[in-house]
Order: sequence, then structure tokens, then C-alpha cells
Amino acid sequence: MNADILIQTRELKKYFKDGTITALDGITTQVRKGEVVVVIGPSGSGKSTFLRCLNLLETPTGGTVTFEGTDITEPKVNINIHRQKMGMVFQHFNLFPHMTVLKNMTIAPIKLLGKSREEAKEKAMSLLKRVDLADRADAYPNQLSGGQKQRIAIVRALCMDPDVMLFDEPTSALDPEMVGEVLDVMRQLARDGMTMVVVTHEMGFAREVGTRVIFMDYGKIVEENNPDELFSSPKSERLKNFLANVL
Repeated sequence: MNADILIQTRELKKYFKDGTITALDGITTQVRKGEVVVVIGPSGSGKSTFLRCLNLLETPTGGTVTFEGTDITEPKVNINIHRQKMGMVFQHFNLFPHMTVLKNMTIAPIKLLGKSREEAKEKAMSLLKRVDLADRADAYPNQLSGGQKQRIAIVRALCMDPDVMLFDEPTSALDPEMVGEVLDVMRQLARDGMTMVVVTHEMGFAREVGTRVIFMDYGKIVEENNPDELFSSPKSERLKNFLANVL
């Protein structure tokens, strides 16, 4: 496998309810180091299921996911070791409510990576400075706005030094005025060369930051291309209709 390819999926399938619902219907694609792959499509098209299969939060019904040269769908593979290199940011922050921001950020590096408390704190504080939230280190999640919580969720994932960041509609639970502050952090990550797979409804972000855009419908990849081509010259009728409704 090409060393440049970080994630490779082959014929990825996912069925729910004893096979009566098809969420993914044979997804074959790859993510190269430094790429920002943005996944778009209507609700129910399988976007989030695809993303969650990449780190086996959803177990695929069929097909394979290869991450950094290892088929992580093999039963013998210790998926937790590989997940440490895959940062995940959800719609709903998933911060521990009873812990301060700093504790939220340092607990995993200390417990899973064996970092010292001082080392973990130093890394956390430098990341908090990057997102202009160093003054909130001792705050609790319920004292933060939605946009602040999501920025914390992003830098918490970065504390683990991941090789790829997976974003599952990271702005969809936010008030409109808070969306921008989260997208700014993601733009900066892209500029810094972080490999990212982003499921989003933010078409402006897809067009501006994505290196490649995947359009999904009914569990299949209908079209994928660079943003300029995909948005200005869609080839399939399905994508043309979708863009007419969302742009």
C-alpha cells in the first residue's frame, strides 16, 4: 500500500435491523496524508455511518478499513491502539461535565499515552492558547458557550497527537453565530497540514478548505472531485439537484 495513504476503505458495507436498512453500500475510497476530505450529502445518506466506521465506532457489516497499513477490521487487531491516532469530534462535544476544561484535556494523554501531568498540562495550555481559550482552563463545561465547548473538544482530541482528525457534523448543534469560530479552528488545522475527514452541511467550508469533496447518497459515493470541479461542474443529476437545494 502507498505510504502516502493513511486510510483505505474497500467495499465498505453497513446494514442495520438485520439487513433491512442499508447505511453503506460498498464504499471504496482513500484518504492521503495532509488531505482534507469533506463528505457531503442529504440527511440519511450514510455520511456519519461512513465516518464512524473509519475508527470502528460502527462495526462494518462487510468490507475493510485499512489505517496506516493495518486492516483494523481484523478481529485480532487491538482497535484502541489505532483509535489513539484518530481524533474524533462529534456534534455534541462529549466533554466530561464534572471535570474542568484542563482535566478534560489531560486525562487521556496521562492515562493512555503515559504522559506526566506537567507534560500533558503544558501541551493542553499551548493548544488552549491557539484557540483563544487559555483563560477558561479552570472552567467547567456548563460555564462555556456551545462554540467554546466545540473548540475545547477539538483541542482535546489534538492533545493525543492524532495522525488524522474525524469530524462528525461539528457545527450542526451550534447557534449560527458560533459556527464561524469553530470553522476558523478547523481552517487553521488544515493550514497546518492536519489530515482531516469532515462530515458537514457547511458548503462554504467544503469549497474553501476541502482538498477533495465526496458526495454520498443512499450509502454510495455518487461523485467525488476537487471542490472547484464538484461545485461548478457536477456530473450527476443527483448532485445537481442537491446543490440546487443547498446553495
